[in-house]
Amino acid sequence: MAAEVAVVIGSGSIGVAIGRTTGVGRKVVLADYSEETMKAAAVQLRGEGYEVTTHAIDISNHDAVAALADTAASLGDVTRVVLAAGVSPVQATTERVLHVDLLGTAYVLEEFGRVIAPGGSGIVISSMAGHMGEGYPRDVEHALAYTPTAELLDLPFLASDKVGDSGAAYTLAKRGNALRVQAAAIAWGGRGARINSLSPGIISTPLAQDEMSGPFAEGYRTMIRTSAAGRMGTPAEVAATAAFLLGPEGAFITGSDLLMDGGVIAAMRAGQL
Repeated sequence: MAAEVAVVIGSGSIGVAIGRTTGVGRKVVLADYSEETMKAAAVQLRGEGYEVTTHAIDISNHDAVAALADTAASLGDVTRVVLAAGVSPVQATTERVLHVDLLGTAYVLEEFGRVIAPGGSGIVISSMAGHMGEGYPRDVEHALAYTPTAELLDLPFLASDKVGDSGAAYTLAKRGNALRVQAAAIAWGGRGARINSLSPGIISTPLAQDEMSGPFAEGYRTMIRTSAAGRMGTPAEVAATAAFLLGPEGAFITGSDLLMDGGVIAAMRAGQL
């Protein structure tokens, strides 16, 4: 019987936490743009008994994503795919956010959709940002969902001068993630597999701590204070929810996005923010 493989793209706090749950009994392929972060995470996981190989990647490069999918498939049956990589509007320009968070996600959905094993499942870690605001016109959302990946960034409304600043790009990209996951569920289902997205709110990670010291710090603090939970979430909580979506308990769920934000969006829609 072929070995099972779990691919974890993104070796930050959330990716590693999910890797711990989904990597049990599987070969773990850990991929990241930062080789330093990836290697440190791999050492930690190996010390905990996981079989880990590493693969440096920029998910905004189609050939690199295709190579990662092929490498993973050569190791066994790819039964779990976790995409927890991305950049934040504090870190990146509008163009970089669109290339990594939107286009990179589309590449991963496409390339792993051709190698995912029957009975396999995947999850994209998106963001509550995709639930903010009034949404987008129907034609825009349809284009975000179904435009061929190679043509995605050629959409007129995705031109940098149309999108706006990196924050607007991030919100648009995260809404696009949920839409493309829903669309990809058809192709993944054709292989007997499932794909979902998970949209966390403010999770206590080094990235969140960086944002809490940036220009939007007071806004984040206000969201935390106003939310029903009144606190940040933890990577362990995200991993537990991801385990449900990836595992047999979530077998009837595909093409869905789960908002996990402690009530921030609820507060926004109630006019409290």
